[in-house]
Amino acid sequence: METPEARTPRWRLPLPRARRRGLGGVRGRWAAGLAALAVLAAAGTWNAVADDGTPAVHRQDRTMRVDGVSLDTSYFTTGGTERRPAVLIGHGFGGSKNDVRAQAERLAGAGYAVLTWSARGFGKSDGEISLNAPDREVKDVSRLIDWLADRPEVRLDAEGDPRVGVTGASYGGAVSLLAAGYDRRVDAVAPQVTYWNLADALFPDGVFKKLWAGIFVTTGGGCQKFEKRICAMYERVAVTGKPDAAARALLTERSPSAVADRIGAPALIVQGQSDSLFPLGQADAMARAIRANGAPVAVDWIAGGHDGGDLEADRIHGRITDWFDRYLKDDTNADTGPAFRVTRTGGVDSTDGAARTRGASSATYPGLAGDGKRTIGLGRRTQTFHNPAGANPPGISAVPGVGGGLTRLSSLGVGLSMDFPGQYARFDSAPLDGPVRVTGSPTVRMNVKADHGDAVLFGKVYDVSPDGGQQVLPAQLVAPFRITPDRQGRDMELTLPAIDHRFDAGHRLRLVLSATDLGYASPAEPATYTATTTGPLTVPTAPALRTAAAALPRWTWGLPAAAAVIAALLLFTARRTSGSGARRTTHPAPGTAPDPALAAVPLRITGLSKRYVKSAGIPRALDSVRAGETPFAVKDLSFQVEKGQVLGLLGPNGAGKTTTLRMLMGLITPDDGEIRVFGQTVRPGAPVLSRVGAFVEGAGFLPHLSGRANLELYWAATGRPAEDSRIDEALEIAGLGDALARAVRTYSQGMRQRLAIAQAMLGMPDLLILDEPTNGLDPPQIREMRDVMIRYAAGGRTVIVSSHLLSEVEQSCTHLVVMDRGRLVQAGPVAEIIGSGDVLLVTTARELSDPLVEKVAALPGIGSATRTDDGRGLLVRLDATSTTTSDLIAELVRLDVPLTGVGPHRRLEDAFLTLISGGSA
Repeated sequence: METPEARTPRWRLPLPRARRRGLGGVRGRWAAGLAALAVLAAAGTWNAVADDGTPAVHRQDRTMRVDGVSLDTSYFTTGGTERRPAVLIGHGFGGSKNDVRAQAERLAGAGYAVLTWSARGFGKSDGEISLNAPDREVKDVSRLIDWLADRPEVRLDAEGDPRVGVTGASYGGAVSLLAAGYDRRVDAVAPQVTYWNLADALFPDGVFKKLWAGIFVTTGGGCQKFEKRICAMYERVAVTGKPDAAARALLTERSPSAVADRIGAPALIVQGQSDSLFPLGQADAMARAIRANGAPVAVDWIAGGHDGGDLEADRIHGRITDWFDRYLKDDTNADTGPAFRVTRTGGVDSTDGAARTRGASSATYPGLAGDGKRTIGLGRRTQTFHNPAGANPPGISAVPGVGGGLTRLSSLGVGLSMDFPGQYARFDSAPLDGPVRVTGSPTVRMNVKADHGDAVLFGKVYDVSPDGGQQVLPAQLVAPFRITPDRQGRDMELTLPAIDHRFDAGHRLRLVLSATDLGYASPAEPATYTATTTGPLTVPTAPALRTAAAALPRWTWGLPAAAAVIAALLLFTARRTSGSGARRTTHPAPGTAPDPALAAVPLRITGLSKRYVKSAGIPRALDSVRAGETPFAVKDLSFQVEKGQVLGLLGPNGAGKTTTLRMLMGLITPDDGEIRVFGQTVRPGAPVLSRVGAFVEGAGFLPHLSGRANLELYWAATGRPAEDSRIDEALEIAGLGDALARAVRTYSQGMRQRLAIAQAMLGMPDLLILDEPTNGLDPPQIREMRDVMIRYAAGGRTVIVSSHLLSEVEQSCTHLVVMDRGRLVQAGPVAEIIGSGDVLLVTTARELSDPLVEKVAALPGIGSATRTDDGRGLLVRLDATSTTTSDLIAELVRLDVPLTGVGPHRRLEDAFLTLISGGSA
């Protein structure tokens, strides 16, 4: 039996500390495990790193054998024999110990002994992935604690009982909680963006979160990498689309909630607002359970999450260090921060347009119910809507990797969401008479019926602008509901996603119940639903929260490029129809009917013009205003592109290239003129845009997923059939090879660029638009990108590329369009625009030797002779009027130069600078 002292939470005990029980209640260390743990696959390697003014951190890498499994570990200390607390850091799912190295070095420099490891099935560790099974991954943590207990530099509370904290994000965050529940030697935990109950996270209210579940399996390396029970469970649920009791039981037993009453370590809980995988409700449940055990708890809602956005790593790592200083070092002066903190958007930085953030905090955690409430009437209305056959096309709420950037900008009117007419019910409030800050989970009373079977619905609350033309989904979150026949026809309370969002005065709250959602499995059988509001929308508030008076260090929340690309493609393919309150597709305007004569022409632009908006801050626009001219970004632009061409769009900064491309992609509307793609007029939402692929510079990917998984996820987000993606063709052209199976975080910049172009090529669009595809690449990577463009056009498709690298345009493009100050300067074949000059290009059948090149350069009348990049040619400049091309050819033959051609050559740079009268490219 335990003594009363042993049952007391360790953070309350005076020194000396009480000895704790190990995993499963066995007192002391794992005797057999300790021997196994000491068996090293290698003697280990030591490295040292040092920061300015901080002690050098030594790293020892070694492989440890635990129950027949090899675990790859790293141990970080600053040397010396003084006793110090220890910290274990777990990594995220699909990652390895390398992902947490920076945090480990930081903690080691702060006076901790830090141990990291790659979990079973990840990195260089072997074994099956068991999703933190108590007798596997969790037991591994206890064995690592045993190892720490034998280190002479680690502080002990009793024999075999080191002073130790555990932290980690996502998968590593869950194992930190599980370790605290199964091994009472754990003294403090700091889980980040993780789950409390994995069954609730993947099967919320009995609805299968199919998109994230598929990502889990793919990130783990495929079903074969998992424990057989887990693989069989996933395949069973993925096929039926509905979780069963056995699946819920399996995931629940491997969740921290299974040991909720045994977690008594002080817990700093960090959860993401941009997280459709593990939403704020998971953190709320763990906070309530751990506090009920009598342990100190602090909750921090960060801006980012699994959907993307800023994880605020520097601030959070600093707060974790302070937390451990308090509860591992017994430093009562350590500032552990407020009981509750939430990151909020606080306006826009005028210098770069980035959203500013501030922290709001309170001395108590209000929970998801809030400290206060406000009721907002929706009226009593009944609406009927339908679940389509196959649940397609699905509505859009969160798209992994995209929502995070949009979440922080939701208060600024930016969002990505979509509901299809006839597939949802909508209930609007009256305009707000004053601003309302919602912090927590809104609730509403509803009566729902289905014509047969279960009703599977997805609830969300939009922020609608006063004119009704814009609706934003805070945090891009949705709550699924499975309403079984026995609950239908009766009043019930539905709990909507937890958010922290300000609804401004004059705005309306819009409750939407959708029959489909991209991230979830809906019944394949068509059904009709009826929904009636039977009570108001109740929103929680937290009046005790106080926002910082001064801005915190500024974090840039630029939209991920992936969001721009996905949003554009969704706009092209899905906004042919849209729900009420969203932008509607208008009837064709006069003169926009298809032109059969242009059906085979990829692009014709006629008289295209676009004026600057307010023209503020745009030097060229200001120059025009001073000159009394109307400030145009693009003015009277006309040109045509044919099949098979690779067209280079050139011009100095401010020439109007980007504005032209944005109009071409349907993202902005021209003031005058027209754009026709294959004879169809381009406008926002035009169906013909499904034949256009676009690459925006700096495309973003989910780093923990493989290249192929990223592309499959992107295509799924478009709502188009998987068989239409033609992914294998796109990948063959991109030429990524075996790298497709690797996580994107391992990619070089060139590989990322090629993957981004492969993403733009999905569906093999007839017209491919590339904006600065070679930015940030080295010469070999640029050459590879050039080959990708040429191969794509070789199949009869058309490529338009905007680039400032004139040498690359010259080698890869067949035609050019040169712009300056919004106007067309010249258009035509590359050879025609380059024209003739005093430099001749001599091509040869083989590479020329240095002595031979020197002999040519020494010929009379030759100013210079320079070998071309490929070595199979010469650029020869004639500097004497008496020397003709015929004279040069005669001399080259005499020198046995293996000629294949001689012709005029003028660099594109020369032609370009001439055309724009010395403008800068």
